[in-house]
Parts: sequence; C-alpha cells; structure tokens
Amino acid sequence: MRTHTLSVGLIGYGLAGQVFHAPLIQAANGMELTAVVCSDAERVHVDLPDVAVLPKAAALLARRDIDLVAIATPNETHFPLAKAALAAGKHVVVDKPFTLTLSEARLLRAQAEEEELTLSVFHNRRWDSDFLTLRALLEAGTLGRVVSLESRFDRFRPEVSDRWRDHHRPGAGIWYDLGPHLLDQARELFGMPRAILLELATVRDGAEVDDDFLCLLEYDGARVSLQAGSLVADPTPRFRVHGTRGSYVKYGLDPQEARLKQARALVEGMGDDPAPGQLTLAEAPGAEPVTRAHTGEPGDYGAFYAGVAEMLLQGGPAPVALEGAMETMELLEAGLDSYRQARWVRLKEGNGVLRQRLHRR
Repeated sequence: MRTHTLSVGLIGYGLAGQVFHAPLIQAANGMELTAVVCSDAERVHVDLPDVAVLPKAAALLARRDIDLVAIATPNETHFPLAKAALAAGKHVVVDKPFTLTLSEARLLRAQAEEEELTLSVFHNRRWDSDFLTLRALLEAGTLGRVVSLESRFDRFRPEVSDRWRDHHRPGAGIWYDLGPHLLDQARELFGMPRAILLELATVRDGAEVDDDFLCLLEYDGARVSLQAGSLVADPTPRFRVHGTRGSYVKYGLDPQEARLKQARALVEGMGDDPAPGQLTLAEAPGAEPVTRAHTGEPGDYGAFYAGVAEMLLQGGPAPVALEGAMETMELLEAGLDSYRQARWVRLKEGNGVLRQRLHRR
C-alpha cells in the first residue's frame, strides 16, 4: 500500500487517450498525469501544457518515477506494451479490448501475478448512466424475472474513415470496437452465458472490415441480443428490457463521451442524462400497464481511475476485476469462433443461468 501521489504515464494520445484517459486521470484524487507518449508533442501541449511528452514508450517505461502506465493505443499493441510495462515494474491499465486473444490476456495475468503488480482494463461503460439505471432496476427486482434484453449501440457513419479501426489490421472492425462494451455490460448484469452466436457484416461502400454485428447470448429462460451498426440513421433503443413485472426502454447514448470531447475535463453534471428512459409497469395484478418517464442514475466515468487510485493507495477493491475482464475476452474470442464456424459456440465457463440477483463489483 502506498501513501504518495501516483505518477501516471499515458501511452497514446488519440481519441481514447485525449478524450477519456487524460481527463479522467487528471480528475482522480491521488493521481498526477506526469508524461504522455505521443509523436506530436504540440498536439498534447494544447491540452496539457505542463505534462512531459515523450516520443517512444521505452523512454516512459525507463522512468523510475512512473507508478502506473495507461495504454490507449491501437488494439494490436496492447499486449506488447502491457507486457513491457509490467516487466518494467509498472502497474498497468489497458484500454478495451484487453488484448487481441484470450491467450495473450492469460499471459499478462500470469505476468502481473508473478511481478505482484496490478493489471486492469478500462471498461468505462460500466459507468454509463443508462447501464447504472438498468442495473439498479434489476437489483431492486422492479422488472421481475427478465426474459429479454436488447442492447444496441448504433451510429450513422456512411463514410469510411481513414482511422486504423477501419483498415485491415489486427483488432480493427466494429466487433473489437463496440463488442467489448456490450459483452462486458451483459456479463456484468447476467453472468456468463451458456453459448454465443455472432454474425458480422461489412455494409458500407468501400468498407474493409466489419462494421455491423448481431450477437446472441444463450441463457435459461431469457434471450439477450447485442447489436451495433454503422448505417443506422433512425434512432434505435439503447436498451429494451422485458420482465415478468414490466419493461424498461431507453433511447439515446450516454452523454459523457460527447461532453468529454467538448470539455476535455470532468465538469459538474457530466454524467446527467437529459433523456429519461421509459418504465412500463402494472400497478396491480390484472391492471393495465402504465408507462412513465424514469430518470436515470447519473453516469460516472471518473469512478474508474478514482477506484484505481483507491486500490493502489489504500488497498481498496479493483474497479474492474481482472477475472471479469478475462471473461469478456473469452466472449469476444468465442464470438469470432462462432462467426467463422457459422454456428453457436458453447462456453466452458458459462452455466447459462441468468443471474437475477446482482452483486456489486
């Protein structure tokens, strides 16, 4: 357990590093963003004039004053960078997806255990307003026994960008981009499924990699559907959940990402969602269901790095337990197996029993 302020080094200053990691690290008590690895120092200094900028990751890892390394780089680099950071004696946070393969994730877990270092994955959408709201409803039993959950993350992006995510390279495509978010949320709510079925598609003109997916998870007595698309102009529900006592429907994405893009910092009201969900419940047995607006729980992206600081400085629990991140990797990889084989893939660790009473992380 440490008592001093944690010195943090950030590798990568693209969208993930600039919009998510840097502002959240700066907002966390007990943390100081000391250095950033980026080839464009001027770009970093526009936002962070007092932070050192290094051209290569090796220079950051060689610094003895760095306690924690956050990796916000293209997906294919997560494993080698995390491996090098652990070998240098640093605690590590890796942006999602954890790695490209489950075997890589297992190797990093073993290395962290051997070095007695902390390793965690940035699954920030566990702190989305709509997800926290849904989790609270399920914990309270408001919807009764859940029989159906639809989780969608749709966007309308008809033009193929020149970003690495849209080019042929390991870890590119929408499954590795948005799949980890939806899989991790479903697993947090309901546990590991019995089996997974994935369909991938490339629908945009000129697209090189998958930009649309439909994923089904098999549980006893419930259907869980996860979807993401790049050519969805008409609004679709972010969540649609049905249970024996009623339904919850939520439109609109959590606003924190858009606000972080604009402010580059955590500001008051950052997690407040202006679009309430709809809760439809029968007031009494046999009565007609009534639909009412349901104001959600505030989102809290700052909770991740606040939790990392508490864990390292005070011995608190990990904000994202490594075993949960490993299970999400198992689902991500099993989904690809399902797509390649064009069939349901059964999961050894999944018992298929929907976890109706949730436990906090």
